[in-house]
Amino acid sequence: MAVKAVIGTQWGDEGKGKIVDFLSKDVDYVVRFQGGSNAGHTIKIGNQTFKFHLLPSGVIRGKIGVIANGVVVDPEVLIGEVEKLKEKGIEPKLMISDRANVVMPYHKLLDGAEETYLGKKKIGTTRRGIGPCYSDKVARRGIRVGDLLDRSVLREKLEMIVPIKKNLLKIYGMEESRIDVEDLIDRYSDYGNKIRAFVKDTTLELNRAIKEGKEILLEGAQGVMLDVDFGTYPFTTSSNTISGGACTGSGISPKLINEIIGVVKAYTTRVGSGPLPTELKDEIGKHLQEKGGEFGTTTGRARRCGWLDLVVVKYACMICGIDKIAITKLDVLDGLKKVKICVGYDYNGETIENFPSDIRVLENIKPIYEEFDGWESTKNVKSFEELPKSAKDYIRFIEDFLNVPVEMISVGAEREKTIFV
Repeated sequence: MAVKAVIGTQWGDEGKGKIVDFLSKDVDYVVRFQGGSNAGHTIKIGNQTFKFHLLPSGVIRGKIGVIANGVVVDPEVLIGEVEKLKEKGIEPKLMISDRANVVMPYHKLLDGAEETYLGKKKIGTTRRGIGPCYSDKVARRGIRVGDLLDRSVLREKLEMIVPIKKNLLKIYGMEESRIDVEDLIDRYSDYGNKIRAFVKDTTLELNRAIKEGKEILLEGAQGVMLDVDFGTYPFTTSSNTISGGACTGSGISPKLINEIIGVVKAYTTRVGSGPLPTELKDEIGKHLQEKGGEFGTTTGRARRCGWLDLVVVKYACMICGIDKIAITKLDVLDGLKKVKICVGYDYNGETIENFPSDIRVLENIKPIYEEFDGWESTKNVKSFEELPKSAKDYIRFIEDFLNVPVEMISVGAEREKTIFV
């Protein structure tokens, strides 16, 4: 039996989807444990590209995909993803936790209203209703997937919740009549019927599978720096993206997780607002953005790009207990004469070696860099030994700085362009 977790060590978009797809060949279950349709995982296999927002990446390989209790589910998006896979001849094996909370239309309305109200201070959310849905979960007035299977339960809950939401929308100056209880009952009961066959107590199913010796891969949806507790708060997502969140988001004991794999993009990106210490607003930043295809899978927004920040990654390794590293998009650095890695911050003349929790400090720091010679190309490289010497130096420096071994290196979007070290 083995339970592994794949965690993003930066601000998301590290390439977790590709790594999960690659590793899932040897597992039985792939489990999404947090986030919602604000996440976007892209997987390229041959000439086909798959883009998922809710489905676990392993379903392409025919593995059992589990959407666990920690996820917030937009049933319309989920049903759409299932249908698209069926059109491509893939019948996904799927289980959805009856405990997972449901994203409702009023969550999306409130998400947009709050962002508009905040103006220049907005968080930069995807406006998919994720934050308001998690807020309702914590406030104990959420709709859960299991509620969609019983029309009378759904009615009872919505008749209590909807008046509250209408009053909130009034405060934001929005037309509250857009929310109709009867329409929501009809629509979401229909969604419930469409996903009924998938709905399970996934916590019981997963723990039973572990006892039977099955292999399980836990898939994070965003990065550590977007964790609601440990990220660049308030510019974060609304769930726990760290390895501890894999336990609370799935119902699997931390004692049962054998290995935690941290995914590190060879440079740094983030979408939306918030600090990004190594951000490059020059030609190199443009090179990273264009060559790396750094545009959000979910929003289409251009990602901000910068040099690799190992202060961030070391912090993520500490919090998550990372055992091994997977480096992605090394090929995007091909052709640069020099490459840099951030190893500390300068704050008012003092050197900071640890990631600060105070957003005001983060907004006023300057990165301290180590510089490396660049390399021409990693194209067609199939082993670590075949990498250019300067690329190997770059990887070894990352290993030594983090004191965590690099196990995998991705040099292209395709599944087969993955090197085991």
